[in-house]
Amino acid sequence: MNNIKILWVDDEIEFLKSQILFLEDKGYTVDAVSNGHDAIDACKQTIYDIVFLDEHMPGITGLETLAKLKEAHSDLPIVMITKSEEENIMEEAIGSQIADYLIKPVNPNQILLSLKKIIDNKRLVKEKTTSGYQQDFQNIFAALGNDMTTKEWSELYQKLVYWEVEMDKSSSNDMQEVLTMQKQEANVEFSKFVTKNYFDWINQNTDDTPIMSDNLMQSLVFEHISDDTPIFFILIDNLRYDQFKIIQPLIQESFQMDSEEIFYSILPTTTQYSRNAIFAGLMPSEIEENYPDLWVNDEDEGGRNLHEETLFKHQIERLKPGTSISYTKITNHSNGKKLEDNVLNLMNNQLNVIVYNFVDMLSHARTEMEVLKELASDERAYRSLCLSWFKHSPLHNALLKLSDKKVKIIITTDHGMVKVSQPSKVIADKKTTTNIRYKTGKNLNYEDKDVYVVNNPHDIFLPKQHMSSKFIFAKEDKYLVYPNNYNHFVNYFKNTFQHGGISMEEMMIPFAIFNNK
Repeated sequence: MNNIKILWVDDEIEFLKSQILFLEDKGYTVDAVSNGHDAIDACKQTIYDIVFLDEHMPGITGLETLAKLKEAHSDLPIVMITKSEEENIMEEAIGSQIADYLIKPVNPNQILLSLKKIIDNKRLVKEKTTSGYQQDFQNIFAALGNDMTTKEWSELYQKLVYWEVEMDKSSSNDMQEVLTMQKQEANVEFSKFVTKNYFDWINQNTDDTPIMSDNLMQSLVFEHISDDTPIFFILIDNLRYDQFKIIQPLIQESFQMDSEEIFYSILPTTTQYSRNAIFAGLMPSEIEENYPDLWVNDEDEGGRNLHEETLFKHQIERLKPGTSISYTKITNHSNGKKLEDNVLNLMNNQLNVIVYNFVDMLSHARTEMEVLKELASDERAYRSLCLSWFKHSPLHNALLKLSDKKVKIIITTDHGMVKVSQPSKVIADKKTTTNIRYKTGKNLNYEDKDVYVVNNPHDIFLPKQHMSSKFIFAKEDKYLVYPNNYNHFVNYFKNTFQHGGISMEEMMIPFAIFNNK
């Protein structure tokens, strides 16, 4: 029934016949031997799914047998069973990567529970995840038919991401396609929601205005500035909420999460606009008006995010004068190592801003490099790649150095990204921006149903370079492609991760505060 083969090793095996019969009645196949040498020989002849191993046996001990079995079969789950409760034996067994540890006398239900934890764990988790999402599916579906608030949209997105991450853990592929389709449907409705309300949010015409890029610092950060607890404000560029949820457990090994929120990126959801708005505390057209030397438009030459530190200092002078700050930007591994080495020297500042560009570089590199397309072939693989990066990054090491200090850690981002799959044709002149999730310029021709159109950029506090300039923002998972070499660019950008437009993944982004444990 189970097709599970068990090897039970015990020098008093004749006293365990009732337990072996119990397992065989449950459908398990059990082979029994009375010493370590026979166990090693048995594992050479037969492939077992699990071994129950007594610690006290004549000849070679259970621990010695364990070492030899692990040497030959590193992935074989082994449950140590012993009369001894000595701590050193437990530690040595656990250090040898046993799957479980049981103290004699053991009853049949203990053995069965251990089997289910080890052998049936993935199946049980998968079944629980699938049934849980099936129950929640109708709730999500019903919510999409309602007139939701910004907070309710955030909660719905968090719920969708929760199920994505849970399905990653359980390898629950059965419902993955259903979840993907429901998320696509949610993005259709979210795009309608943003199109309907964005003007009112930006112009503060509604009580349902979310916290957005331009007021993030004033709304969520400045209240925490104090003389006795330095803040490390870490902005990981292009970090989606699902990627944050993947790295969160690693952070929580050293820190305790105090709060978590979703805030909304302004449009366009790009570094040039959203990150500059965060550090200036102003909308893009206000930056252009107040600091014309620090703003570079899409059509202009020069770097578009070179003045964040200066803009941030201006915001501090306006809103929190006298605050001691530092600003560090990490664009490569070498800079990251310098941060890791010097992070404790920043403890004298009240507010330390660290901008880390890895995830953004990864998304762009994935478009260009075939090997990364293979490594990050889908959403699950992309999350896994981000987790692997963070785990081994200088940023993680820097956080570990701060873990025993009295600090406050803030993890956030400037915008997210979405995997694009549906091309939409756009005709424009040569000076139109190259971003495939939004366009700004003159003489734009486009598919109305695919984009959110802003005819007067000043209406949403965006710069307007020409009298006839307008902005268009791609909705859902659309991407904007010119007619020239259309098929080539459709295939080139299809299934890549992009940002600049309207989707839950790009606009609803994480903000979390951590304290020392």
